[in-house]
Formats: sequence, structure tokens, C-alpha cells
Amino acid sequence: MARECEICGKKAQMGNSVETRGKAKYLGGVGTKITGITRRQFRPNLQKVKAQMDDGTVRRIRVCTQCIRSGRVKKAVKQKPFELPS
Repeated sequence: MARECEICGKKAQMGNSVETRGKAKYLGGVGTKITGITRRQFRPNLQKVKAQMDDGTVRRIRVCTQCIRSGRVKKAVKQKPFELPS
């Protein structure tokens, strides 16, 4: 399962790379022309993150940045918070 988010399943999508030339009409040119269309891949922004699972274990998983920002991934605590001695 390479290049796929382990939370939402987002993976690479196919699309077009459009090559243009010429000057836009509003800039005083005769308009832009499409000179070539080739296929390309749009890849998700995947990061390797140490995440805390539901059962409390810590695992390194590949997740997209949208899952990290939206809070679907709970990052592991790197260091225990400071506690006063009792």
C-alpha cells in the first residue's frame, strides 16, 4: 500500500499537464494556444507520523496532511509532561 494514506485511503490520481504558449488577449496578445497535453499524476502530500492508535500503542504510519490538520490522527506524545513531586 505504497503512496496511500492509511486513514482516508487517498492515493495518486491521473490528470493532464497542459502546455501553453502565446500572450493573453487582455495583455495585448492574440491569445494563448495549447501546444501539448500529456498525462501526469497528482500525488497526495503524505507524511510519516508517529501516531497513537485507539488501543494506546504508538505506530509510524503514512498519512496525508489533510488528515493531520483535521485531527483524524492523534500524534504520539514525545515526552511526558512535567509533574511536580508529591
